[in-house]
Amino acid sequence: MQAFKTIPIILLCMIVVLIGRTLPLEASAADRIETHRRSVVRIYTVAQTPDYLVPWAPGGSQEGWGTGFIIAGRRILTNAHVVSNARFIALEKEHDSRRYEAKVKFIAHDCDMAMLEVLDSSFFEGTAALELGGVPALDSTVAVMGYPIGGDRLSITRGVVSRIDYRGYAHSGVDSHLVVQIDAAVNPGNSGGPVIQENTVVGVAFQGFSGMVAQNVGYMIPTPVVERFLHDVADGNYDLYIDIGFQYFPLINATHRRALGLGPGDYGVMVGEVLRAGAAHKYLETGDVLLAIDDHTIFSDGRVALDNDRLMLNEVVERKFKGDTVRLQLLRAGREMSVTMPLTTPWPYLMHARQYDVRPRFLVFGGLVFQPLSSSFYEALQDRSVTLRYYYSQFLEAELYLEHPEVVVISKILPDPTTSYLDKFLHAIVVEVNGTKIKTLADLAAAFDNPVEFYVIRLVGDPQPLVLEAQAVRAARERIERQYGITQQAYVEGGIVPPEWLAAQKATAQK
Repeated sequence: MQAFKTIPIILLCMIVVLIGRTLPLEASAADRIETHRRSVVRIYTVAQTPDYLVPWAPGGSQEGWGTGFIIAGRRILTNAHVVSNARFIALEKEHDSRRYEAKVKFIAHDCDMAMLEVLDSSFFEGTAALELGGVPALDSTVAVMGYPIGGDRLSITRGVVSRIDYRGYAHSGVDSHLVVQIDAAVNPGNSGGPVIQENTVVGVAFQGFSGMVAQNVGYMIPTPVVERFLHDVADGNYDLYIDIGFQYFPLINATHRRALGLGPGDYGVMVGEVLRAGAAHKYLETGDVLLAIDDHTIFSDGRVALDNDRLMLNEVVERKFKGDTVRLQLLRAGREMSVTMPLTTPWPYLMHARQYDVRPRFLVFGGLVFQPLSSSFYEALQDRSVTLRYYYSQFLEAELYLEHPEVVVISKILPDPTTSYLDKFLHAIVVEVNGTKIKTLADLAAAFDNPVEFYVIRLVGDPQPLVLEAQAVRAARERIERQYGITQQAYVEGGIVPPEWLAAQKATAQK
């Protein structure tokens, strides 16, 4: 992941196979392809996507297809977006008419990887496991295997590695990792398929641009990302990527470099905003110049020498795990110093990550529907107030999470006598109820449980409170449930805010 980074919009929909140059195969290559054929599977899913505008409803179902492949240990890898929100998963093998039911064992939405488990062990009869290799060289040829749109049989195409870069992963909409670009088109259906070079997997096909944006541009997840996923889940849990938790800027301008005390031959980047919800705020300050990370010199464009290439400095951290540390050498006020910083997952960035495999959280009270602001909810809205746009876009940069760890929004006003003349409060953000600060949706639920005559709700930027009469709310509950098909008044469990962070903030406020 990369905090504060703007992510380009990339078309994604269980995608990928590459229509490239078809080359004649020698006998040995044909034998290898036959072995690989027994390793690649077609994935059928039925997914149920939540409706964030009607959060109590189950959402609609849709079928989908993708690709996966077998690795050692009877594990099957694919993309997270192939099996996200899946209610049913079945696998098909080439030359086998049966479908084998499977389930998600581990899923990593931040790097678009998933591992599947087959319920019937006979599935593995006649299959072969693929081995993971390294990162392919530029201009080298790779073969992409999978089940793209246009047919039911396995497809094998070829392309050339045209770029190795660090860029956005479209599935989460907020995370950035290492990618390998291939000079080929991207098609629905082959996401999760292996990219083969020689006799090993060098990547997992996963996304690309639409034909209206760019031609022959496809991307694969390289093996360092795949291997990190496998290492992370080895203990039975997936812990998310960790992050440096600060923004940095290149130092290309010579005048700026001299002003910071850097000579013509010096390197480094300047620290910008430091996220207070991350570990870095105890070690770094805005204006520090980073010179090296884990003994890798940081060039003025933010890159380091790694794996015989120049990659973004984030890649050093990308290969670490929760609880690891990173050593930084920096220049502060003209003095060189070194710090060792623990690495964590700064939670506020998750507000901008698309949500999968979770229910929408909500609370219905007196005809008002309250929801925490999230990427999935925000994208579902057709009309957004200026205040809502500000809180969403500036949640990290303006540190709004310090006052509103969860931005609780009046997402819908259901027509009813209890909500007469309340339309002006649609999409307003809740600050407090009867003098109690509302930090999370759970706080709001607790405030509404208090036995009072009136609930006085104060909102961001509005001197006029919203007032509900407790007796009228109780009388309206059954009527509203029946009229709008509401089967559950609230679902407040979960959320992105760590309980320990809330407890620490509360303890600090009481001092």
